Amino acid sequence: MSTAEGTEGPRSLSRREFLGLGAAGTGLLLLGGCGGGESGGSGTLNALFMKQAAYSDTDVKSMTEQFQKQNPGIKVNLTFVAYEALHDKIVAAAPAGTYDTVLVDVIWPAEFASKKMIVDITDRFPESERSKIFAGALKTTEYDGRYYGVPWILDTKYFFYNKKMLGEAGVSPPDTWDAVVGAARSLKSKGVVEYPLVWSWAQAEALICDYATLLGAYGGQFFDESGEPAFNSGGGLQALEFMRMTLDEKLSNPASTESLEEDVRRIISQGEAAMALNWTYMFALANDPNESQVAGQIDIAHTPKGPAGAPGVNGSMGIAISNGSQNQDAAWKYIQFMTSQKTQNQYAKLSLPIWKSSYDQEEVVQALPQVVPVAKEQLNDMILRPVVTNYNDVSHTLQVEIQQALTGDKSPKQALDDAANAVAETQQS
Repeated sequence: MSTAEGTEGPRSLSRREFLGLGAAGTGLLLLGGCGGGESGGSGTLNALFMKQAAYSDTDVKSMTEQFQKQNPGIKVNLTFVAYEALHDKIVAAAPAGTYDTVLVDVIWPAEFASKKMIVDITDRFPESERSKIFAGALKTTEYDGRYYGVPWILDTKYFFYNKKMLGEAGVSPPDTWDAVVGAARSLKSKGVVEYPLVWSWAQAEALICDYATLLGAYGGQFFDESGEPAFNSGGGLQALEFMRMTLDEKLSNPASTESLEEDVRRIISQGEAAMALNWTYMFALANDPNESQVAGQIDIAHTPKGPAGAPGVNGSMGIAISNGSQNQDAAWKYIQFMTSQKTQNQYAKLSLPIWKSSYDQEEVVQALPQVVPVAKEQLNDMILRPVVTNYNDVSHTLQVEIQQALTGDKSPKQALDDAANAVAETQQS
């Protein structure tokens, strides 16, 4: 039986019944290569996950309990922390080797691998298996041509809209950002909803996810070919000007600058906004009568287009083996099970699988029939946040300066120029 440590208590979310996971042949790969510590793949593992979005803590516990049934020689202790605490928890625990496996965001492998905090598992993860996985998912744990974990949560921010509200305003679901603004103006002027848009623009990583989506749509880039900051001109500047404009026109809820993804979900679910970006998990919950006042009204679409395209931000995460683990073979066996296609297919309602062929399988399609066709397209069109070893410093600088622009303390141009100067100094130090 797994144990959960460091949790804040379960969220009040509806859960689907646990589905049996079949026989022990569900492993992703055959064990290969050399692991550290015990070589028999047994003993106790400590695994670190996040308590937010995607797979629920209930799902993770159920998966883990079944893994332990199939591997009675391995006990897994689970710890859940909020996403905002996950990075620092991994860094703080690394010297002592507290955790055997850790959940890593797509933005962290460059830092963790360069600092030798997570294990290179390339030799355990052959091309024959990698070729079955979405390319965007594989980027999650790749650094410098090597793999430092297996992708597990494949996600991007989709465009969600309340079809009943749009119908009342007499507008069609928008497929461009210009059309989103037009729809928002109609919704507001006709009194359908005071603030048609809501965003996760609190000073946190969520803000950078939304900014990256818009930067890509407007043709911007974070860094140029020489590695210099480039987000303060062109599409990067246009993206922030767009964000500020929606606040100035009161099309976006002013609470957006203090909101994370769960706040967005709640506002949409209370019928207080008509359009938003969010991760896959919001679709099921916003349409659940136990969770939402607008169940049945929320639809999902590909990210709207801008002048340069319609990329969704790559928000994927993977499971890695900590370098300090004394039981790397058992850790690898656990990762195999958690990331296997069979396990992922059975838990597809809150997080879709990394496996390309899953999107044509009835089990997955039936879990989210409205989402899967959209995901098949969107998951091939994603934008990465900067792949740099000091990503958290870069992100924090951008968060602070973008917030300054959104709150009106600086112009978008001044905020991004200040961010670019600070990032350039950091890169040189």
